[in-house]
Amino acid sequence: MGRKGSPRSPQAEGGSRAASPPSPLWALPEELLLLICSYLDAQALGRLAQVCRRLRFLSSRDVLWRRIARGCLNSGFTQLGTDLAPGIPVKERVKVSQNWRHGRCRRETVLKWKCNLMPWMELDGEYLYLSQAENIQAYQLCAEGTGLQRHPQAIFSGHQEDVCRFVLVNSHIVSGGGDGNVVLHKLHGSYSVKFSAHEQEVNCVDFQGGLIVSGSRDRTAKVWSLSAGRVGQCLHTVHTEDRVWSIAISPLLSSFVTGTACCGHISPLRIWDLESGQLLTCLGTDFHRGAGVLDVFYETPSLLLSCGYDTYIRYWDIRTSTRKCVQEWEEPHDSALYCIRSDKNHMIASGSSYYGVVRLWDKRQTQCLQSFHLSSPTSSPVYCLRFSTTHLYAALASALHVLDFTAS
Repeated sequence: MGRKGSPRSPQAEGGSRAASPPSPLWALPEELLLLICSYLDAQALGRLAQVCRRLRFLSSRDVLWRRIARGCLNSGFTQLGTDLAPGIPVKERVKVSQNWRHGRCRRETVLKWKCNLMPWMELDGEYLYLSQAENIQAYQLCAEGTGLQRHPQAIFSGHQEDVCRFVLVNSHIVSGGGDGNVVLHKLHGSYSVKFSAHEQEVNCVDFQGGLIVSGSRDRTAKVWSLSAGRVGQCLHTVHTEDRVWSIAISPLLSSFVTGTACCGHISPLRIWDLESGQLLTCLGTDFHRGAGVLDVFYETPSLLLSCGYDTYIRYWDIRTSTRKCVQEWEEPHDSALYCIRSDKNHMIASGSSYYGVVRLWDKRQTQCLQSFHLSSPTSSPVYCLRFSTTHLYAALASALHVLDFTAS
């Protein structure tokens, strides 16, 4: 019973609470509501979601978070706005992006091998492809997160010596090995082609548009046809005058870039015409002797990343200048950089030659954003790394490590 003189409740007055009038907000068309919400930042959208269920649903729409996500690290959007991860809600990607920025992750060693190797890998949907000695093995990713299935789903063979590099394109694997051969496998089926490509080990390969390019210690780069009736036919032999460590075909399929050992006075980064095999241009003029380029990565037809023995990541825009890179980042501990990868927007990941160090970089900053030491106390280079919007995989001499950024 209420105190004497206190106001009576609506239930006591009328037996039920009077319905509150609808908010004028809901009289607006949804398109207008989304337009209003598009001016809010991530924090304001989060607070709006706490008001009611209807606003929680509205504030979670991908269209509102896409603008925010394009400014985040590794949120699945390229510089041109292409969505690389359409199956994951954009709001969730923005949350995980904060973990990437602040280095919040769970670390796990998912595979170990007894003898030291120089592994390479590719990530494709539900599978991770990893070279181990002369074979390439396909491991299915566990549905719950970081792990791999214990046994490989498929094994691709064909080399007599270790696989140096391989690429995964359009349901095909193309690999180069220490035996000087190039091998082409079809992922789903028994079809494979093997041909003798170089006199010494094939250090690098790429495959696009029905053409393979390969680079070797024998100081040549070669272009190979895969068209009907000409499979394995050499179209061009480029004499690079230096050992070729890395190679990549331009997304326009008009040229390819080679990264060489820089043992002479020639630029280690050169671009060649894919149709004729002629030299188009050299990148850079200030490389020191021995500053070999170990990895190259095309973000767009005109934007290119490179790294190597001189401890720098370099960002090239061939539309503006071929003599000097537009931006560079220096490895803090003066270590050679064995591999790089980019989200094709703001983030770069690099792997160094000492103590299994993986670093994350924000292109909008000059200093390293985060560092992860994966092999202490045993020193091992990070030979290859790949990442999705949620996980980063790093292959070292004796183990495969994964960083799970969904764990905060």
